[in-house]
Amino acid sequence: MDQSIDAAAGADSEGAARAPSAELVPVVLSARSAEALHAQAAKLRSHLEQQSDLAQRDLTDLTNTAYSLATTRVPMEHRAVVVAGDHGELMESLVGLADGEPAGGVVHGTARSGRRTAFLFSGQGAQRLGMGRELYAAFPVFAEAFDAVVAGLDAHLDRPLKSVVWAEEGSDDAVLLNQTAYTQTALFAVEVALFRLVESWGITPDYLAGHSIGELAAAHV
Repeated sequence: MDQSIDAAAGADSEGAARAPSAELVPVVLSARSAEALHAQAAKLRSHLEQQSDLAQRDLTDLTNTAYSLATTRVPMEHRAVVVAGDHGELMESLVGLADGEPAGGVVHGTARSGRRTAFLFSGQGAQRLGMGRELYAAFPVFAEAFDAVVAGLDAHLDRPLKSVVWAEEGSDDAVLLNQTAYTQTALFAVEVALFRLVESWGITPDYLAGHSIGELAAAHV
């Protein structure tokens, strides 16, 4: 834990690049027992308190902290996730977690071994304008998979799929997203790209299922 905390306080630029910032950041902790998990929360809070510049640290710093804690330790059975928008929120939530009391932004539980993983791909109705755009910008694996699918589908569409999926609200292209030809091709492209992204992180499912166009996406991947 000491090494993980030290790494969290000074994550390198490579770590920051692979963990893009967001409005809320999940900070994960794990331990062999509930008592050890509470102790880790207290230790992390104490460590952060010793940093005199804590008030000036921004969301990127928080993302670096979260990234290092998630990647520098082997996950153990007892786990907790603190969802915070800044270090102040993180510190407040760590107080409750350290005391074993309910706290806002904290989810904790025990991982069960021997369980299997299933992915379910959704069907028509799950579409929204702009879906996948932030992931496309942040993750090359997602972008590459999305582009490959779109390139194959565009040959069968009257309008480029990207211009429809990422159309401006209220535009003529935006209206097309609710037409079946574009709804289903857009969902297929996003779902395949999402699968390839998660797959690149070493997560593979034991089972795949889907509804409507999601069934085709499941069969494809």
